[in-house]
Amino acid sequence: MLFAAVLLTCQLVNAAPKIQQVEPLCWWTDMETPLTLMFHGEDLKDAQVSVQQVVKGKVMRGACVGLVPKAQHNAESPNYLFVDMSVNQPGTYRITLKKGNKKACYDYQINERRGGSRDRKSFDASDVVYLIMSDRFVDGDASNNSTKNTREKADKSNVNGRWGGDIQGIINSFDHIAKLGCTAIWPTPLLCDDEAAWSYHGYACSDYYHIDPRYGSNEQYALMVQQAHAKGLKFIMDMVPNHCGVAHWWMKDLPYQNWINQFPQFTNTNNCFTANYDINASEYDRQLSNRGWFDHPMPDMNLENPDLLKYFQQWAIWWIEFADLDGLRVDTYPYIEKIPGSKWLAAIRNEYPYINIVGECWTRPAPAVAYWQSGVKNFDGFDSNLPTVMDFPVEESIRQALENDGSGWGNGLTRVYDAMTMDYQYADVNKLFTFLGNHDMARITDVVKDKDPRRVKLAYVLLATMRGIPQVLYGDEYAMTSKGKDPSNHSYLRAPLPQASEVTPAMQDMYDFQSKLFQWRKNEPVLHFGKTMHFFARNNTYAFFRYNDDEAVFVFANAAEEARIIPTSTYAEILSKYKAVGINPINGEQVDLRKDNLEVKGLSTLIVKLTK
Repeated sequence: MLFAAVLLTCQLVNAAPKIQQVEPLCWWTDMETPLTLMFHGEDLKDAQVSVQQVVKGKVMRGACVGLVPKAQHNAESPNYLFVDMSVNQPGTYRITLKKGNKKACYDYQINERRGGSRDRKSFDASDVVYLIMSDRFVDGDASNNSTKNTREKADKSNVNGRWGGDIQGIINSFDHIAKLGCTAIWPTPLLCDDEAAWSYHGYACSDYYHIDPRYGSNEQYALMVQQAHAKGLKFIMDMVPNHCGVAHWWMKDLPYQNWINQFPQFTNTNNCFTANYDINASEYDRQLSNRGWFDHPMPDMNLENPDLLKYFQQWAIWWIEFADLDGLRVDTYPYIEKIPGSKWLAAIRNEYPYINIVGECWTRPAPAVAYWQSGVKNFDGFDSNLPTVMDFPVEESIRQALENDGSGWGNGLTRVYDAMTMDYQYADVNKLFTFLGNHDMARITDVVKDKDPRRVKLAYVLLATMRGIPQVLYGDEYAMTSKGKDPSNHSYLRAPLPQASEVTPAMQDMYDFQSKLFQWRKNEPVLHFGKTMHFFARNNTYAFFRYNDDEAVFVFANAAEEARIIPTSTYAEILSKYKAVGINPINGEQVDLRKDNLEVKGLSTLIVKLTK
């Protein structure tokens, strides 16, 4: 066991009341966040609460000072009780809920907080994040592919079914990920999703405090994070506060009727989260955006309920503390009720001031994304408390630039230049989450013209050298495709990572290229936190410098099929500040940027590292 954070067996006396769930599962001393326990069972309304310490299995008599009930309140359902606790000392505590002469007892654990936990660092622009589709990635333990207590069983013949990827498969792949040059891992949700079908995606949670047994256990998850840290890899947890799954245990007995957003009949979100900042928006659209259900099996959570908001604040903090996480990714962030969503993040950042949290804000153009980044001076005074947003505008520009030959006004890499001109909209461009694709969109190799690996490599050079925090979708290091299947069908693109015997020379070449690129990037602070200067062109090229006071990296990307001459004299205003002769980090060759006939082949790039 990594921690003492484990619940002891529930103690029951007489027939009622009964305790079935207590969440959070445990807590720690020295936390900024006050502890409120949610009890669920039978007939818990108005129960009297008392606490005694347990030492070596013996219940101590007298006043308990280590864990003290401060206040309590009922829910609408008589089967819930919320109890505010004062946490003062680590130990095991017997909590008794009493009604008349009947009582139920529960042993609860308070742990000593690990040193330095509050000041933990996080992922940032010096990292490269590796995104894993958890069920599809690698099956490291076939024995847990189907379990007795989960409904959907493994069926690799069903493209929409579960295939057996698991925690052990992720652990087995640490060396592959680290060799690629990635330094952080983001798996799609590993919490229990007990839907009868389509449960492999993991975004319809049925238990917020337990890892799905088809992936492993809570203890195995925490051990995985510990082992990742030993390999120099950070770990990011994917969280979904916007919706749960209809299979969640509380759907049979909601604490409050407004615990979820309900309608007379099934009502989808309108997917119009621009209504959150649109001055012309109707209240109808605004409400439907935040309160409509994401899909049929995904009830929309109402974070305006204060007990639910508190529940989710503690839930996120619990996982960070329990598993020693390095950061969070938040699914469908703008679909959450706006102000409660901001309060949710504020509580997490109050507990961990330096933690990074990236939100999926899937929209365009840049001002619509920038609205959700913390620190932006929004017209309405709103601050999301979300440090990092996903850069969908630049992702789209790169894909559109490379999906054809780039001919025509405003096409090709001009699209990338135009997207980058919007950087002034953001509070911090180094906290943009950059990517070429993810588990919800066609793979980059399926998108680029002719599935040409040269275009894929060009895209990865841009990703590695532009501002922001790069993310790689698993399998794209091998230029994976949907193998002739419909690339718009997410289930086809979410194929397993190829095994070593399946890796062709072309796939290995792509891996080696990206590995060299990202390994070099690790040691280039100018790429992590430097400024950007770029230069306009309409010949399907894009040139930019990442620079600081001491050094620069020059990048020239040529997406045309014919060679281009670099107009080096155009860059005099910045080139004059550095030595004209630099090094190409990909091949180690010297490059003299004073020459006026430097040529870059079609569908390729030149990178030059410059110093003063």
